[in-house]
Amino acid sequence: MFGRDSAAVVVVCVLALAGCTFEGGGSTAAEATETEVSAASTPASSSEPASASPSTIPTGSPSASASASLSPTPVPVRSPGQTLVSMNISGGFAGVGQSVVLRGDGTVRARDDREGSVVRRTTAAEFRELRLLLGDPALDDVSDFTMNMSAADLFQYEVRFEGRTVRTDRSAEQPPLDALISALSAFLPKG
Repeated sequence: MFGRDSAAVVVVCVLALAGCTFEGGGSTAAEATETEVSAASTPASSSEPASASPSTIPTGSPSASASASLSPTPVPVRSPGQTLVSMNISGGFAGVGQSVVLRGDGTVRARDDREGSVVRRTTAAEFRELRLLLGDPALDDVSDFTMNMSAADLFQYEVRFEGRTVRTDRSAEQPPLDALISALSAFLPKG
């Protein structure tokens, strides 16, 4: 009833739905799916072994496979006064107005309309982590605009980095952007 290729696809789908890992090594079900699909699409008579190289992994966009294979490297700092990233938060039920700016010297200026402003220096570990988040190649695949126009009272985030402006209300999951927003939000004044 099922051919070898159909059975492989069914197994992969079951593993993906169950959230299982694949062959030790910490691979995710999605990676297992890509490997199985690649192996299933290789003809049985081929003398080449099936591999999960980026050229054989089916993905939604070419840049997604390129970004996924690259490791984050900290963004370079050209000068102490350089703005590495800025984030403005607005909206919400009560009408929030907040901002965070990270400079090249490791200082963070955070402002909350109700709580005032605070300037502090990041630790070496915090500064490196923020620069790694900014250097994540997966940020290249994040959409510049993701807003749920039918949702009311969501916070709106405007994040500026490397000549780019990204606007989101976080209604759609974007892990690299969500991690950056969460890390920057930790510097906001606490009331």
